[in-house]
Amino acid sequence: MTTNAATSARRRKSHRRQGTALLVAAFVGPALLLYITLLIWPLMSVGFDSVFEWTGSKRRDFLGLENYVELFNSERIRAEIAAAFGNNLTFFIGTMIVQNTAGLLLAVLIHRLVKVKLFFQTLISLPYLMNPLVVGYIWTILLNPTYGPVAFVFNSLGLTSWVFPWLSDPVLAMPLTILINAWQWVGFPMLLFGAAIAGIPEEIYSAASVDGASRWQQFVLITLPLISPIIGTITVLTFISCFNAFGLQLALGGINGGPGGVIDVLGLVFYRTAFGTDLNSVGLSSSLAVMTFLLIFGGALLLRRGLAAIEKRVL
Repeated sequence: MTTNAATSARRRKSHRRQGTALLVAAFVGPALLLYITLLIWPLMSVGFDSVFEWTGSKRRDFLGLENYVELFNSERIRAEIAAAFGNNLTFFIGTMIVQNTAGLLLAVLIHRLVKVKLFFQTLISLPYLMNPLVVGYIWTILLNPTYGPVAFVFNSLGLTSWVFPWLSDPVLAMPLTILINAWQWVGFPMLLFGAAIAGIPEEIYSAASVDGASRWQQFVLITLPLISPIIGTITVLTFISCFNAFGLQLALGGINGGPGGVIDVLGLVFYRTAFGTDLNSVGLSSSLAVMTFLLIFGGALLLRRGLAAIEKRVL
């Protein structure tokens, strides 16, 4: 009897494990399939294409690393990559200063507006649901000096000297791109910062108030250190997003990255290489895509490690 009971218990346990495995497969399987189909397989395919010679869309001879060598040997491509990398870096730094600072400020302000908190969070977060390409085209219309509403307002106020092609100005093109990008994405860091701030116990602030700490002192000495992990996460995500930038720059400045290439980015360099005048550049453009991926992946890892070290010191 004891043996039969033990056998029955093992069978029930085995059936439970099988049921759990099937349940996990049912929930995880579709997402895993999409992940492999839309991310892993394209990455592997691009890496494979980058080591071959191409005639149009037809694969030819195996070249090994020759396409990668050409990226550095071609003076034109090398210059474009260097300039685009600098623009990506400027775009990232500007986004960190404008977008994420504004996101933190909004999160702090909205945190105390309990009754209308959800309304403002939804309102501010709506723009980042749109495609950056659409956002870019919307702002090219808004900033059009001939028929755009911004020009109309300035003309109505008598500020006609302020009306000119803003997006065609080499000095203003990058700052405007950063501001437009911040307008679209500020809701994302705001939500993350808001969630982190909401997780801080109110008792800590009450105790600080009793000790005579001002609101600013509470923010600097309590809020900032306790949300430092989410600051690191947002920084890494911003880095990845800014170095993947493409749609907004294409809409605002065209395929050549605006006046003098001031908002040219690595994504646009890849686009010109892949779909430019050279119809046999599949291998070269694929190698550029692989190099860009390695740059973003490696940069994100280094940034995450550096920020983790800072978090340990702060906490």
